[in-house]
Amino acid sequence: MPIVDYKELSAKTTGESSQPIRERVESVRTTQLSRFESHPDTTTNSSMSPRLMKEHCQIDAESSGLLEQAMSDLNFSARAHDRILKVARTLADLDGNKNIEATNLLEAIQYRTLDRNLWM
Repeated sequence: MPIVDYKELSAKTTGESSQPIRERVESVRTTQLSRFESHPDTTTNSSMSPRLMKEHCQIDAESSGLLEQAMSDLNFSARAHDRILKVARTLADLDGNKNIEATNLLEAIQYRTLDRNLWM
């Protein structure tokens, strides 16, 4: 996540209300339930098996190169690789994208990096 400027935090204006956020989340949950309709043990992207990930978390050559570089440069584990792809799939769902795009993948990598920094 980008650093939030102090002026933004202290501004008198309010952010987005929770209702549209809730609607987006509910819409994505419906998308995921539909996606995994024939897999009763899977209801969300986070619970995808490796087989389902191969089907639903495909990335293009550009994104594959970005992920490979992140894995190497940031020394991510295989577990981190899978989590990044699952988060990227969810971000793509939130954006209404059928496929994971490079921006979705980069955002997921950024979250993983942030998560790692918080635990170190």
